[in-house]
This record gives sequence, C-alpha cells and structure tokens, in this order.
Amino acid sequence: MDLLRTPDSRFSDLPDYPFEPRYAELTDPEGNHLRMHYVDEGQGDETLLLLHGEPSWSYLYRHMIPPLVAAGYRVLAPDLIGFGRSDKPARRGDYSYPRHLQWLQCWLDLLQLQGITLFCQDWGGLLGLRLLASEPARFARVVTANTFLPTAEREASEAFLGWRRYSQEVHCFSAGEILQRGTQRSLSKAESEAYEAPFPNESYKQGARQFPMLVPVAADDPQALANREAWQSLMAFQRPWLTLFSDGDPITAGGDRVFQKLIPGCQGQPHQLMPGGHFLQEDCSEALSRAIIDFIRQNPVG
Repeated sequence: MDLLRTPDSRFSDLPDYPFEPRYAELTDPEGNHLRMHYVDEGQGDETLLLLHGEPSWSYLYRHMIPPLVAAGYRVLAPDLIGFGRSDKPARRGDYSYPRHLQWLQCWLDLLQLQGITLFCQDWGGLLGLRLLASEPARFARVVTANTFLPTAEREASEAFLGWRRYSQEVHCFSAGEILQRGTQRSLSKAESEAYEAPFPNESYKQGARQFPMLVPVAADDPQALANREAWQSLMAFQRPWLTLFSDGDPITAGGDRVFQKLIPGCQGQPHQLMPGGHFLQEDCSEALSRAIIDFIRQNPVG
C-alpha cells in the first residue's frame, strides 16, 4: 500500500489548535504499516473519545477539547486514516469500510482504551458505533451527534444522494468549502485553510472522495448487513446514551429520534436539539461541551 504523508509545515500556526501531535504506528490485519495522528490531552480518570467524520479532522474539536480537559477528563481526538495528520493511502481502492474499522480498532487496542465515553459525529458514528457493537464492555457512555448507522432498509435521502454526487463530480474537492457549507457561522479564512491543510493537492484526497461512496445504500451491501447485526447489539446496550443533534442538518435530521426509540440507554436522558448545521462542533461547541460534562456527571458509571 502506497502512503502519502502531509508535510508538518502544513500544520504550523493553525488558529486555536495548540495541541501536541502524537502518533501511533499501526499494523493492520493485512500487514500494512500506517501512522495515525491523535490529540491526547488531560489526565482525568474519565476518558472521552471524540470521533470526526467527512472531510474534517481533529481540528473540528479544537474548541471542545479545552473545556472538557478543564472539567477533569482525558480527551482523545484521532485523525482517521486518510485525514488530518494521519497517513493517507494513495489509491481510492485502498479505502473500505472494513479497513477503516480495522485501523481504528488497531489504534484503540494499541492505546488499551477502556471505560470510554464516545462522542461521534458523521462518519465517527458509522465507525464508532460498529466498534461499540463489537466491544460494548469497552464503552461507559455514548453521545451521538448528527450521525447514523445506515442499514439500507429505506431509500437514502435526496440530501445525502445529492452530497454523494457532488463529492464525486466536483472538480476541486475543497474541505474548507465543504465545512463552511455545513456550518451556519462564518468560518474565518484561517479556519477554512486549516481544514484544507491536510490536503496539499487532490492526490491526498482519495479517502475524502471515497468516504461518501462507502456509505451502504443498497440492501445487499455487506456493510448494510453488518450494520443490521450491529444494531442488535446497540439495542441491547444499557449504559447511558445521549443524543445531541442540530436543527439545521438535512442529512441526519430525525436520526436522534431513532436512537431514542431503539436504544435502552437513551431512556430518561436530557436529549437536546441544538441550533447549528451539520458540523455542530463549529456552531455550538460551548453548549456541546457543557452538555457532555453534565451528562457524565449525572451518569456515573461504577
């Protein structure tokens, strides 16, 4: 597997992102060696795992990490393979749903993470919830935000299909522009450039281009079948589960109600619908952080 590695110079002086880079050397089940970047801040007994999606990276959590650390928690925010400061396989065909799961699983195992409070948005949920389903004992609590675990039992929404067409047809795939389209507040020029920093040119964007095509939309897709099996495990998950969706995301709208209906741990929790777009970490980071802190404090796991 040929890999691309974004030069470190691309990440110098990013606004509001002072975190020390940390790297894990992964060897996946196929014998591929990859370097995965992650943020690891704080020393608390509680471990928060913040998983990003498409086409963002851990920069998305820059405004949430400090208040979560200040509340006394250890906070980890990895860059998925193909994104951020992590290695980027050079071919589109190198990216698959199972491989993304394997890479993230390798990272979790390497760091020996347990007692995790998972916060997942976008593809962070498609991956994080699959890992939760396979190892529920590893997780103490879950927060789902503008995400879903698709089973292809219903037709994909026009909003998602339109996004998928755009991702394949647009000549220049601009992460900064995509983040702005999914955010209600105006990103500064420096913030937009920070989202583009991992991708010096189009050759680095194979993972970002491929992610929309990996969402299972056909009922016979093997990953749709795997997601249906995962839902059986999720529907047996008894530990605390909170939904923090936004009111301005046409792609995941209504997904919060599905979790609330099907997941036992959602019962009695203070679910919120927050003002914001798809990337609610940009629109309401302070409220998100406060809700997560309150959720953990109100739901001690012994």
